[in-house]
Amino acid sequence: MNQQLTLFHCPYSRSTGVLTLLEELHAPYELHVMNMKKGENREAAYLAVNPMGKVPAIRHGDAVVTEQVAIYLYLADLFPQAGLAPPLGDPQRGPYLRWMAFYGSCFEPAIVDQWMKNKPADKQACHYGDFDTMFSTLIEQLSKGPYLLGERFTALDVLWATAFEWMLMFGIVPKLPVIEEYVQRVNSRPAAVAAREKDAALAAEQAAA
Repeated sequence: MNQQLTLFHCPYSRSTGVLTLLEELHAPYELHVMNMKKGENREAAYLAVNPMGKVPAIRHGDAVVTEQVAIYLYLADLFPQAGLAPPLGDPQRGPYLRWMAFYGSCFEPAIVDQWMKNKPADKQACHYGDFDTMFSTLIEQLSKGPYLLGERFTALDVLWATAFEWMLMFGIVPKLPVIEEYVQRVNSRPAAVAAREKDAALAAEQAAA
């Protein structure tokens, strides 16, 4: 790969997970760091990259990829030698895609509705069905552990553990042992530790600026 890979990043945000994934992949990358507290992710330069003003986003050569799940899928497939994405033809490719899509299409919308105390839509009309069924389906899968695909650690686990860590911190998901142990297992890996050290240093620089 000879094209520049850039992560548009704000410390202590959703892009921390992608930073962790890049460390897991041992990928060569450049950070474009923005200060979210100063609204730099809402300035014209970044809105030209992602009109939503959200992080993460990546640029790989001329290609721009936004949306968490798309970025995880893209990067894990871009660096197959790391083994963090079951390839086409692998029996676990389908489950891998399922739980990637489940995060964006079911889990996060349901969590946000619950957190914001939005009135749930009718189960038949709601895209995630209902919260309790969504959550119990996830916990059942997680309980098969140690990772979402059983014994196999993948990019899925970086996405989910990063999200769970933040949600546990703010009391958005219940502190179930299966969730807490999963977060500890994934986030104690060297790549996660390195990413969080980078985030802490970047946040400290922004606070001092």
